[in-house]
Amino acid sequence: MKIAVYHDISSGGGKRALYNFVKYLALSGHVVDVYTPSTHGDAFSPLQQVASRILVFPVKKTLIGLLYCIRDYFPPEKFSFGYLEKTEQDIADVINKQDYDVVLSDQNLKTLSPFFLKYIKKPTVYYCHQPSRIEEVIIQAISQKKNGVYCPQLVRRTPRQYYSKVRKVSQIDRENASFSNYILTNSYYTREAILRSYGLNSFVSYLGVESDIFKPLETPKENFVLSVGSCFPAKGFDFIVKSLVRVPPKMRPRFVIVSNTVDKDWKIYLENLAADFGIALEIKVLVSNDELVQLYNRAKLVLYTPYLEPFGIVPLEAMACGVAIVAIKEGGVRESVVHNESGFLMERDECQFAEAIIELLSNEDKRQLMGKRGREIIQDFWTLKHAGDRLLRHMERAMHKPEGVHMQRL
Repeated sequence: MKIAVYHDISSGGGKRALYNFVKYLALSGHVVDVYTPSTHGDAFSPLQQVASRILVFPVKKTLIGLLYCIRDYFPPEKFSFGYLEKTEQDIADVINKQDYDVVLSDQNLKTLSPFFLKYIKKPTVYYCHQPSRIEEVIIQAISQKKNGVYCPQLVRRTPRQYYSKVRKVSQIDRENASFSNYILTNSYYTREAILRSYGLNSFVSYLGVESDIFKPLETPKENFVLSVGSCFPAKGFDFIVKSLVRVPPKMRPRFVIVSNTVDKDWKIYLENLAADFGIALEIKVLVSNDELVQLYNRAKLVLYTPYLEPFGIVPLEAMACGVAIVAIKEGGVRESVVHNESGFLMERDECQFAEAIIELLSNEDKRQLMGKRGREIIQDFWTLKHAGDRLLRHMERAMHKPEGVHMQRL
């Protein structure tokens, strides 16, 4: 097949998932051309390593655009969303004139569902990692003042203006999604969120992990626990710090965080919190794949505590490396981690979470058995090939969907 891919994401699990999809499609013999606005970055999981071509379309940047964006949207950019929409329309127009069999559209970090969906006429699969979450009370709560200490500057100054602007982006997200004719997502948890947010049906096409890269190594374990994710409140790293306080000092491990992006105020808050509680904390930013695999293998445990994470690629990477996981049983992680087999799924309670950590730190045999079982689970269902085959089946279905038929709306 000849496949066009649209995206405007720079880093994180979504970008890694897209990289894996493009890599699999290209290795399967398909021609994969990637189209993207100039607003994206490609340092993280760079697609030029795997795609047939990368075509970048400039987004107009003007002072007027900046003023419009500051007035209407958050966070402000040096362009208006009108300019971004025009660029995405131009991309769709170019693709519409080419002989592509099918299009894979990813999300846009500015609007989530991209304007691109309005204009593309080819059979298109839209992979929606998550709908806008601005209406969720938990997102507002964790973005606000934290224990009287932390609050992002923009939220602290103008909370009403902040939420007014983000809600406008949420409206754009819903409108753009309504033009989808075939939506995929990463978990049944997210599928339900899409139904609640958009009133649209979608299909679950689980992600996978490069199990030939993320794999067990003959590396001695060190006395630290690992967590991976953006250094923002929603990832729950402060919960881990408060849980580790309840681990006896003689067996208490160091805490290592690996992040692709960092909120500087939140990083300072975490470092101060850890220092106050006597927790040895190290935050690493944008490490290479090789270093990340080494860290997974050297860690005694991987701890995973985001709030309502739609799916989460981190548990897959951890299991692929043969390391046991202690996670909060909410969101999409309940669909990948098998409780008491590849790890523990716990309530969001610091005492119970600490008890699970203590149990596994005290029992090396159990950790090894869980790590081995996690690797088996990955090999049985969660490899890059499994995920790529699932995606291809949906793309073939989308190609044969009657023209003009959109996703079923309630």
